[in-house]
Amino acid sequence: MIAAIKPAGSNTRGLLAYLYGPGRHDEHLDPHLIAAFAMLGMPDPGRDEHATLTELGHHLDEPVRLRNSEFGKPVTDHVWHCPVRAAPEDRYLSDADWGEIAQRIVQAAGIAPEGDDLACRWIALRHADDHVHILATTVREDGRRPKLHDSGIRVGDACREIEKDYGLRRLKKGDRTGTRRPTQAEMHKAERLGWDQTSREWLQDRVRAAIPHATSTEELLAYLEADDILVKRRRGPSGDLLGYAVGRPGDLNKDGEQIYHPGGKIAPDLSLPKLKARLETSTPEEHPTARRNRPATAWHQATEALDTLHTEMTGTSADGGGDARAQAHITALGELIEATAQRAPGDIRAQLQTASRAFAHAQRSQVRAEDRAAHALRTAARDIAHTATGPDDSALAALTAALLWAAILAARWHEARGHAHQADAARQAVQHLQSAAENALSPTLTELAVRPFKEETRRILANDVRAAVPEHAERILSDPGWPGLATVLADAEAGGHRPHQLLKEAAARRELGTAHRPARVLITRIQHTSRNPAPNRRAEAARLRSTTASASSVPSPSTQPPMTTTAPTSRPGRPRR
Repeated sequence: MIAAIKPAGSNTRGLLAYLYGPGRHDEHLDPHLIAAFAMLGMPDPGRDEHATLTELGHHLDEPVRLRNSEFGKPVTDHVWHCPVRAAPEDRYLSDADWGEIAQRIVQAAGIAPEGDDLACRWIALRHADDHVHILATTVREDGRRPKLHDSGIRVGDACREIEKDYGLRRLKKGDRTGTRRPTQAEMHKAERLGWDQTSREWLQDRVRAAIPHATSTEELLAYLEADDILVKRRRGPSGDLLGYAVGRPGDLNKDGEQIYHPGGKIAPDLSLPKLKARLETSTPEEHPTARRNRPATAWHQATEALDTLHTEMTGTSADGGGDARAQAHITALGELIEATAQRAPGDIRAQLQTASRAFAHAQRSQVRAEDRAAHALRTAARDIAHTATGPDDSALAALTAALLWAAILAARWHEARGHAHQADAARQAVQHLQSAAENALSPTLTELAVRPFKEETRRILANDVRAAVPEHAERILSDPGWPGLATVLADAEAGGHRPHQLLKEAAARRELGTAHRPARVLITRIQHTSRNPAPNRRAEAARLRSTTASASSVPSPSTQPPMTTTAPTSRPGRPRR
């Protein structure tokens, strides 16, 4: 059950006309009162042909008129409106049921506390099976204003109790971290103008997309302006930025004026103080041009930055400092997902963008993030955002697999701390990241599948799997991706790596118990780890001996013997491919 308190209004008669009218799409059927502060003698234009909307409005506004006649400053924001809606799968609720529910809502809100004979006047009106509207005028009978601070939290708590008492769908308790739901007016306006999103939703996507590109709030706002977003800055006498608001081109009010939305009203974590904490750290940043000079490594560096996330998620301290660091990494993870989506190929970009949008709520919780702790992860996001070219297949596959595992860790972390909405958001992102990871790995699997392979080599590598990860060996070997993994291990061995060691390291970085296809998980991890040839220990020892001898005897270039290296050899009994 959802109760959505609307912004205060000033026209009681006008709201009654809408509630008793046909609705914007003829959806209002049989409007009638089901409860009120005093049902006896209450005019009901829906059931009494002699009752009028004006009469009902005057009845509700009486305390307002009395207060305004006694005090110089009139009350104008006195109309309180709260629609209450049941879930589509909930059972039918009678008028009596809805009347009791409305009574509990106004008590929780502070409109009409239980036992208070001088409370505000209110009515509950029903014109559909699945919801009612509660209207109140917020001046008490004694002329005082009700205490409505945090009424939304109290009403939400009351709804959770109502769901339990009436056997309705149980929703999760709010924690004040969610974004405001689009209003009916916003949705109708978007539909009228042919927009897929309301202005606030559209602006939220644009601001989040800009974050990986900026290192300060000033740079962020400049980036938004370059992207044709309208920006209004609020500065203090010293010139310091005190606030900002953004507007969507073409979003005008009834007077033809541009509508601006403050960042904190778009989403709680997009306020100026929150953005400053995320973007402005004491660590010096490289110039974006320097980042563009190494586009090939940015994707691998991002994967390596994610390797620390498991430690941050599981190494929390008793004093809560670990939680603050973990929340910072989860926030930066959202930025990395967004940056990856912007540079990914078109067939994967849409899945990553959907994952980024779903993960937005997981980025914020009641835990205050220690943003400086996630500097490496945030820098990785900026590096990717500033690369001039996209990743190759193996780099993209490794990064999307790492993002998937990181989102799983974030969901578990939130769930362990009772962050229900954030855990749900992370789990939704996991579903989209799973699809993206599978699609990103597909070209690599296709390439591996056509390469010849000796069965004897595969048998020896299977023994490596059983020795390195015995608890998951049979699942790995029965995975359709095992032939590809065997090819990757053989390639790594040819580069001087030890398959047994690579498998142990890969399993340590990503637990395999919940992996649907463990061989595929290991393919991306081992390709990333073994992309560089392993150091030759004999050659390194010879180099050190040669360097030491050179430093002591300083022979002439003509007499100095050349340094030799020993090529890696295969292990006894391991046939080469």
